[in-house]
Amino acid sequence: MDGPAYAIGLDFGTASARTLLLDLSTGEELAVSELAYADGVIDVELPGASERLPADWALQNPDDYTAVLGSGISEVLQKVPGAAGRVIGMGLDFTSCTVLPVTAEGAPLCSLPAWRDRPHAWPKLWKHHAAQHVADRLNEVASERKETFLSRYGGRISSEWYFPKLIEIWLEDREIYDAAGAFLEATDWVVWYLCGQQRRSACPAAYKAMWSEVDGLPPSAFFEAAYPGFSRPADKLGHTFYPLGSRAGYLRADLAGQWGLAENVAVAVGNVDSFVSFPGAGAEGSTTFVMVIGTSICDLVVHPEEVALEGITGVAKDGIIPGLYGYEAGQPAVGDMFRWFAENLAHAGGPDGAGRTLRDLEQAAAALAPAQTGLVALDWWNGNRSVLADADLSGVIAGLTLQTSAVDIYRALLESVAFGNKAIMDNFGSGGLELDEIVACGGIAEKSPLLMQIIADVSGRTVSVPSSSQVPARGAALFGAVAAGPEAGGFASVAEAAGALRPGMAGTYHPRPGATATYEQVYRIFKDVHDTLGRERSGWLHGLKQLKRQATRSV
Repeated sequence: MDGPAYAIGLDFGTASARTLLLDLSTGEELAVSELAYADGVIDVELPGASERLPADWALQNPDDYTAVLGSGISEVLQKVPGAAGRVIGMGLDFTSCTVLPVTAEGAPLCSLPAWRDRPHAWPKLWKHHAAQHVADRLNEVASERKETFLSRYGGRISSEWYFPKLIEIWLEDREIYDAAGAFLEATDWVVWYLCGQQRRSACPAAYKAMWSEVDGLPPSAFFEAAYPGFSRPADKLGHTFYPLGSRAGYLRADLAGQWGLAENVAVAVGNVDSFVSFPGAGAEGSTTFVMVIGTSICDLVVHPEEVALEGITGVAKDGIIPGLYGYEAGQPAVGDMFRWFAENLAHAGGPDGAGRTLRDLEQAAAALAPAQTGLVALDWWNGNRSVLADADLSGVIAGLTLQTSAVDIYRALLESVAFGNKAIMDNFGSGGLELDEIVACGGIAEKSPLLMQIIADVSGRTVSVPSSSQVPARGAALFGAVAAGPEAGGFASVAEAAGALRPGMAGTYHPRPGATATYEQVYRIFKDVHDTLGRERSGWLHGLKQLKRQATRSV
């Protein structure tokens, strides 16, 4: 090929998807498309239905995935004349664990008239938490049996993962379970759609389905002990998984013709949205802490050794960067929490909040000093992922008075994210993984300089924000270039691609000693409240959520 080669990155988020066209010779982001899903997060009722979904459900429509896929690719190619002939590879990432039941031929069950009105036939979004009771039972049995696999996941199985969601279907709608030829990650389904063959990624299998290249899946006896009759865990998951950076296949001829692309465009094995951000941001080294900040936060660390850590959500060899152990942790409510505040409380309280947007609140909150609000909040609006792994916990704001303003509450929510982040970093440090710097990427990292400064002040570490506007999509394109290989104009390895395509930094935030000293005092209070309500007295918040569920069902 004469001239530069390009790769396409596809980043499927919670409410929208981004498509990016990347120049592999310069690292320039030539074009970006961002498109919202038509049905978004389905948490009230199914499309075309009137019956309300139960509490803690969160579904999606696979038609949204294919719609934004086609429109996004067409849009970025139209923005750069002649680009279609230069595309050599395509990579994608997805929120995880977002999973769906499909037929043996790959058709989503919810797309078939026979199953369309059955909620369990639809994709379950990562934040579908209705399977918490299943996760609780699995944790109980794993602890009783002293299952060694649990040490790879911080000692707890999350309700967000593969098997709690699959067993929920097995328990509540056996017909859907039996009809499913496979139950697979949405990232694997989109890869199947693109290249016409199923190629399950080892990455989500390791982190979300408790699979290990060495040990395989947890033993059948474990599942049988928890749920008698559920003794064949691989039936819907499969046995074969493909490593990150490998080629799943080539673009289907009909799709290539539809988009004007060559039929030899390589399609990379699917990835997780946050994980692609580590190489996409150009991060390297075992002392770097990468935060991917959007609807939620996913935290990433790589290290040459495997260390058993409580409070993480997983560790897997080759899980983020081939050749290293990748560690994952996170906070499940960030953008979601701020959106909740904007929609429900930002305008409350008379003149103080009237007419304010989040941008207005950000500016006003920046004028407040650390501890000036008199508040401390727990960021558990979607439960806690790390370090407690408890989806039945809920948000808390302590210290409210008649003088508390909307600006005060917004500042406290920002600080709650930083405090939750410090708890996670301290947990890594307790296991011997010392972290010297933070790289923060994602929409909120770009849009909220105040949050970045608060994170720097609370953590006592420098925070750097890459200049790329779409780090996950950029990382996905990087994997597409590796799948294409150097013979096509791509790269031989993820490390080579990451080094060649490293973006610059748009901003750097240094901790301010005075603010850090004050936040150390507030953090001690936060940690006491955190441990009291999350460990010692978790039954209080669990009880409130259970009473809410009962009352909702009775209405």
